[in-house]
Amino acid sequence: MSPRRAPAPPIRVLIVDDSSRQREGWTLLLGSQPEFEVVGQASDGAGALAFARRNPVDVVLMDLHMRRVGGAVAAERIRTDDRVAEQGTPPRVILFATVDLDEQLPAAAEAGAYAVLFKDVEPEALFDAIRSAAAYRPS
Repeated sequence: MSPRRAPAPPIRVLIVDDSSRQREGWTLLLGSQPEFEVVGQASDGAGALAFARRNPVDVVLMDLHMRRVGGAVAAERIRTDDRVAEQGTPPRVILFATVDLDEQLPAAAEAGAYAVLFKDVEPEALFDAIRSAAAYRPS
């Protein structure tokens, strides 16, 4: 009989959007899956950076367009911040948009975002993107 492996720890997700409805919706959706743990929420990129400086996070789901500090700026700050790095591997950032992505992709790529998705992404595609981002280890 082979020994059983302990289940993998859940993927820790931070949800960032200036819409409380969007944050709550993503929290409910991810909460329906045992492999994900929503560890926090923030209403803008500054809040996301502050949270990531204090707490280990695997993946950040973040709106690209927010009133104060937007997603691309926050993704860059999270990726390069020394205090975030003290928490472990910096989280991978998945940005969300509701409008045409063509203008937004260069800024998101330059900021080091793992992916950019539309907010109306199907749940399974979202789950797959989070899994992929959490497993990604840059060379």
